[in-house]
Amino acid sequence: MRIETDLKLGFKDVLIRPKRSTLGSRAQVSLERSFTFRHTGRTWSGIPIMAANMDTVGSFAMAMVLARHGLLTAVHKHYSPNDWDAFALQLRVAGQDAWLANVAVSTGILDSDLERLDHILERHPALTFICIDVANGYSEPFVERVSAIRARHRNKVIIAGNVVTGEMVEELLLAGADIVKVGIGPGSVCTTRVKTGVGYPQLSAIIECADAAHGLSGQIISDGGCTCPGDVAKAFGAGADFVMLGGMLAGHDEGGGEILEEDGQRWVEFYGMSSKTAMERYSGGVADYRASEGKTVRVPYRGPVEETIKDILGGLRSTCTYVGASRLKELTKRTTFVRVTEQHNPVFD
Repeated sequence: MRIETDLKLGFKDVLIRPKRSTLGSRAQVSLERSFTFRHTGRTWSGIPIMAANMDTVGSFAMAMVLARHGLLTAVHKHYSPNDWDAFALQLRVAGQDAWLANVAVSTGILDSDLERLDHILERHPALTFICIDVANGYSEPFVERVSAIRARHRNKVIIAGNVVTGEMVEELLLAGADIVKVGIGPGSVCTTRVKTGVGYPQLSAIIECADAAHGLSGQIISDGGCTCPGDVAKAFGAGADFVMLGGMLAGHDEGGGEILEEDGQRWVEFYGMSSKTAMERYSGGVADYRASEGKTVRVPYRGPVEETIKDILGGLRSTCTYVGASRLKELTKRTTFVRVTEQHNPVFD
């Protein structure tokens, strides 16, 4: 046993210090970024915010709206190859085949998962991103699967995770990942930290993992912990290349969750993908040897996601104006975090 005594921080522990700026308007800020990926040399340009691969967030309907704004969606892994055929046809009919470049196909690491992945990519070669998603990215079998998928799909951009430390980011990049997903336990419907005692404050995880990834020409995604546009800005300021959102995009029409009504109030069910609800839906229940590590909640129904996207992007542009960053790429260089004991005045919360 050993204890690390250096300070580790989450989003709630800091604010971004304002700096002099020559920008006169939020409209002058460009949120688009361009990346070249380590293993393929492929490039991508857009706004690097991504919907999480949760089945009440990462839907085909969400992907269409986000792609229209230049954002990405990690589509959840429970769609069949036939579902993907229908989605691709819908895009083709709408003349939006190019939107497939803003969609990631999610997969687990079981043989059946990889067979499904192969079928989808064979039918739709325009798909660029693969998201290999497990709760614990530290296991040796996971690293081996990343290598195997890289060997099978050499021209695809591979996202792998989740991890929270620099040495594991480096191992996954060397094994074949282009982008590493960072976050253990910060999500709004994740209970890993209380069930296992394992985790890492998200802001510090981003700082450490981004440093490791960028040294190997890789990228990271900050996955989890964002509750408001300011947290998204802090993630980018800390060095994240992409930011993945779950709870902030939950409750909208495009997520596909069932709308419930009680006492005149409308709600949408939202749950973690390691929750009892998800495992009963997709795995026949919680296995005897494990506990669920997610919770099920009801969030207020929020209508179309369009206004939420505008709110997030508007907040991010405003952050950039406060620190003098004319482009999102400049934000981390212009960011100084100050430690705080309060974020805002809660009197009317």
